[in-house]
Amino acid sequence: MFLQESLLQNLATALSQICPNASGFSQKMEETFLRYSSEDLSGEYARLFVGPYELKAPPYGSVYLDHERRVMGDSTMAVLKMYEEAGLVIDGDFRELPDHIAAELEFMYYLVYQEVRALETSKMDRALALKGTQDLFLNRLLKPWIPHFRREIKESTENEFYDALADCLLVFVKEQSPAI
Repeated sequence: MFLQESLLQNLATALSQICPNASGFSQKMEETFLRYSSEDLSGEYARLFVGPYELKAPPYGSVYLDHERRVMGDSTMAVLKMYEEAGLVIDGDFRELPDHIAAELEFMYYLVYQEVRALETSKMDRALALKGTQDLFLNRLLKPWIPHFRREIKESTENEFYDALADCLLVFVKEQSPAI
C-alpha cells in the first residue's frame, strides 16, 4: 500500500508543476485511495476496464472514435502507424491493444522525452518534428475520445478514486494543447 501512496504523492507533486488544474484531482485520488481496500479498488478496476462480461468504460480509443463501439478499427490502425513511424514496435509481452489508454499515454511520454533530448542536443529540426507528432497524435487520436471515456467511467462508478481519476485524466489531456 505504501508504494501506491507514494506514487500518488509523486503524481500530485508533478501535476502541481505541469498541470495545476489536474493536481487537485490527483490529490483527491490520494485522499480517497486510503478509504478503499485493495480488493475494492482492484475489483472496481476489473468491473470498469476489464470485464469479464461487459466493459463499463472500455479503455480503447477505437471504441469511441470508430462509431461502432468495437476495437481494432481504423483509428487503431492509425495509432499503430504512428508508433511505427516513430520507430516503435509493440513488445510481445504487452497484452493489450495498441490504442489502450496506457499505451497511448506512454507514447505521448516517449514523444515528449525524445523532444527534450533533441532540444538538449540542439537538434531543433528533430525537436520540431517530434512536437508536430505529439500535436497530431494528441489532437486526432487521443484527445477526442477522452471526454467520452471519462463520461463512461463517471456514469459507471460510485468509487471516488476512479471518479477523481477520470477528472484528472480529462483535465490533463485537455490542457496539453490549445485546440482539438
